[in-house]
Formats: sequence, C-alpha cells, structure tokens
Amino acid sequence: MGDTGEDTGEDTVASTLITGISELVTNDPHASDLLGAVVDAALVVDGDRVAWTGPAHLAPAADTAVDVGGRAVLPGWVDSHSHLVFAGDRAAEFEARMTGTPYAAGGIRTTVAATRAATDEQLTAHVAALVGEMRRQGTTTVEIKSGYGLTVRDEARSLAVARQFTEETTFLGAHVVPADTDPGAYVDLVTGPMLEAAAPHARWIDVFCEEGAFDAGQARAVLAAGAAVGLRGRLHANQLTYGPGVRLAAELGLVAVDHCTYLADADVATLADSGTVATLLPGVEFSTRQPYPDARRLLDAGVRVAIASDCNPGSSFTSSIPFCVALAVREMGMTPAEAVHAATSGGAAALDRADVGRLVPGARADLLVLDAPSHRHLAYRPGVPLVTSTWLGGRPTGALVGPS
Repeated sequence: MGDTGEDTGEDTVASTLITGISELVTNDPHASDLLGAVVDAALVVDGDRVAWTGPAHLAPAADTAVDVGGRAVLPGWVDSHSHLVFAGDRAAEFEARMTGTPYAAGGIRTTVAATRAATDEQLTAHVAALVGEMRRQGTTTVEIKSGYGLTVRDEARSLAVARQFTEETTFLGAHVVPADTDPGAYVDLVTGPMLEAAAPHARWIDVFCEEGAFDAGQARAVLAAGAAVGLRGRLHANQLTYGPGVRLAAELGLVAVDHCTYLADADVATLADSGTVATLLPGVEFSTRQPYPDARRLLDAGVRVAIASDCNPGSSFTSSIPFCVALAVREMGMTPAEAVHAATSGGAAALDRADVGRLVPGARADLLVLDAPSHRHLAYRPGVPLVTSTWLGGRPTGALVGPS
C-alpha cells in the first residue's frame, strides 16, 4: 500500500482532472497555512503523480475529468505504525481492562502463540483484510511491523507476508522477551540469526524500549546491529512510564520515536532539538485508559508530530485513522488542521518520505475524498464513514482483497 497500485485490468488514462473540490488539502510546505488549503479547487493527475493543483477556474485540460461534487480532497493517510501480522484476538483482555485490569506488555505473548500456529496463508489473508479496512478509510501508505513471531523463522515469515502489502516493513524481533528465555541470550538471537533472516524483508528496525520489555542498553545494541546491515532505526518508547527511550532516539538521530505518553520536560526539549518525529497513537490510550499524550505541549515546543493507528490485537485494535484524528482533537489538544497534518505529512516524515502525505506537483497521487466540504468534519462528525473514495497512484481503488 502506497507503493504499488491495485491491478484492475483496465488501461489507465494519461491524465485526469479532478474538479468540484470544495477544499483541497495540499500540505504544501511553502503555503501560508499549515494545510496549504485551496478552496473551489481542482487537481490534475498524470499517471501516478500529481501534475497540477490550484483554483478550479485556472485548471488546465486533461484527458478525462472527474467531478467530486463539492467534496473535500485530502492526501491519503500515512499510517506510520501498525502491527498487522498476527493471528487471534485479545477481546477478553480488552474486556478485563475495561473493568479495571491494567494493560501490561506481557499480553503480547498471547498473540505470539496464535501467530506461530497460523499458516502463511492465514496470516496473509488476515493482513489483506486489515489493509482493506485501512484503504476504505483513506489510508494509502502503511508501515507494518513484525514482532509476534519472536523466532528466527516466524519473524522472517511475518516480514515476508508484510512485504506483499508495503515496502515500509519493520523488524521488531525486540518486542518482548519470550517466556522462559534469558534476556541476554534473546538479544543475541535478535542481533544475530534473527536479524540475518529478517533483514532482506525489512526497511526498518524497531525496539520496545520500556519497563517489562528492553532497557536502553539492549535497545542500543539492537539498533546498532540493524544499522550495520542497512536497517534504519525507530523506537517504541515512554508508553507505560517515564524512561530513557525518547532521549535515546534523539541521541541516535532516529527518524521517529513512537508513543511518547510519559514525557519529562527534558524529553520534550530533546525532541525539539533533534528533529525526531514524535508519533502519537491515540487508539492506544482509548483502548487502555492510560493518559493521552499531550500533543499541544509537543507542538508548542516545536516538535514534529505524527499520528498513527498502532493497529494491533492488544492495545489498539483499530484500523481507522479518521477515528484517531477525532481522538487527537478531542483528547490531545490538537486543532483539526494539526491532526490532519500529523496523519498525512507527519506520517510521511516519520517514514522519511517526501513523495506521500502531500498533494503537490511530483508527489504520488494518493488521495482521499470526503463526503463533507472540509477536513474539519473528520473531528466534527466522529465515527461517521466520511471517506467516499480512496485513490492510490492516480486511480480510485476498492477494498484490497489480496496482496498487491
């Protein structure tokens, strides 16, 4: 998703004029407003790229035209944090949390057992279903992590499954230490044979640097091993309590550090100085009843912020970026514009991508159409299926039913 289009078997036209746009969110970094919004707008797609944007009355001719009837058009969502390769669910764990049992990282091991028992075909079908959900809600680029295999074989095959759907794949062998395993020996496995098997299928390497998972020294060792074979680093950090993860991410110059729920003033200052993207995951706090991250504090300090779903079976089983946008506005102090920007341009920054998350000439023509006149309706009308169509690489797509 976000890298290859769906093969419909039809010839594509050379260029398409999309007109009748009430509000076009471009995320043009040179615009005077955050979203680079154009009203009464049009957009020209040439092949899989944006060729032109601007006021409709100035639009050039194209081979064909599509009128969206006064709807808003936004860049497709860039979901920079998800865990889609798994089997089973943890609905009973969720129910227990809602009645007072706190969330703990150890619940991951329940999913590990189910994932190891699943076939490749079962895992692929499950990822396809979740990616289909995402696409119907406007997500055009998704990052997918491993982390529910925790053996050499299962981590490698998880990434091979994920790679059928996106190039943004992340090796997360350092998710938790398997039961009855020595932590030091497991880190040696992750940085040795497991990394060797996983690296051909991954672009990124990640570590859950958290109490009950991996400490800063272990995280540093895993990230260094990944860097030695060409994998770029990112971190889960400061989700369950205050800790060293955010500062480690900034020190190492990582592109992104995710969760960022418990932050000291020094953490915020370090993020602002480093340029590391703070990826916030409001679905987690909704599902765990933990405090929401203070996005307002981060934005006011000059930190770059992304919003992602963290779609996973334990702490955030949602595939909906619109839901996360609404939560960010309601619970995290963001304006509707800031939340939309974080889920598009912010997500692209968290993946170090300049070709997605914006609708400017030369960018990929990945976009969504809202059955609403403005981006504001995403938070104004929470839970309503406002995305009427999703375009991937210049073409409207349906739900994904198999690997692309």
